[in-house]
Amino acid sequence: MLRKSIIGLAVALPLFGMLAACEEKGPAEELGEKIDDAGQSMKDAIDPPGPAEETGRKIDDALTPEN
Repeated sequence: MLRKSIIGLAVALPLFGMLAACEEKGPAEELGEKIDDAGQSMKDAIDPPGPAEETGRKIDDALTPEN
């Protein structure tokens, strides 16, 4: 009985985590991302990214879901 409960929790907890990750972004999170993007743009103006970094960013953007 205890073993089934532990297995059930092991399956259910990641599912709850995925549901929580599907929330829409709030205004503070959107503002934080805009600030991060502005900082990255300033850094790129001073020290442009190389081809490997550009490719990595494209991969990150492709794999990151947008809400």
